[in-house]
Amino acid sequence: MTEIKICGITRLEDALCAAACGADAVGFIFHPTSPRCIAPERAKAIIAGLPAGIATVGVFVNREAEEVARTAGECGLDMIQLHGDESPEYCRRFPPERVIKAVFPRRPEDLMALDAYDVRAFLVDFRETARFGGTGKRADWHLAAKLRESHPLILAGGLAMGNIGEAIAAVAPHAVDLNSGIERAPGIKDHALLREIVGTIRGEDRPRPKVVFDKAATSQWTSHLRAGGSPSPDLNT
Repeated sequence: MTEIKICGITRLEDALCAAACGADAVGFIFHPTSPRCIAPERAKAIIAGLPAGIATVGVFVNREAEEVARTAGECGLDMIQLHGDESPEYCRRFPPERVIKAVFPRRPEDLMALDAYDVRAFLVDFRETARFGGTGKRADWHLAAKLRESHPLILAGGLAMGNIGEAIAAVAPHAVDLNSGIERAPGIKDHALLREIVGTIRGEDRPRPKVVFDKAATSQWTSHLRAGGSPSPDLNT
């Protein structure tokens, strides 16, 4: 089964639609310059209204580790997605099973450095110089497929109804990340498009265990910052 994350959630009705359609996770962006940025208190309120089975992911870009842990604890996030230039050392301050690391490979050599990371999965996206994702532009599917040979992989970058089938066939990702391709405006999801694309993905799927967004696998994790960092709030509270 190709797992599905609906990212850039800003409204409860969109998150509930994602859950009702069968999405595995919803994502909340805490990057101040993103048009889909959400305040932690708003994300917390949306998460409180979600059914228990859907995973929640917080997206952060080059923030202090203490801030990430604090926001994750306050909101009750299941996982964090580090979408900037975070180093392997930075990522190791968090429990690896809770960390998704976004990467933006442009050449095969870029993949070699990723072995230094200890994370739950890599998310391959397209990056412009001043924008960390959310561009609606296609990632490098060939490099994504190479990375998928050795690591759990989430494919992002301009995925929409017009290319989702081709993308899954080309990359065979463990999960896909949908955002701008299912929107009426930034942060406002088109429910008809959301239902259609989830139905298309599910219609082409073969059953297999979850690899990325398995909430059961996160239920007993703790979240104390490592490498001398101060203790962070428990991500399960």
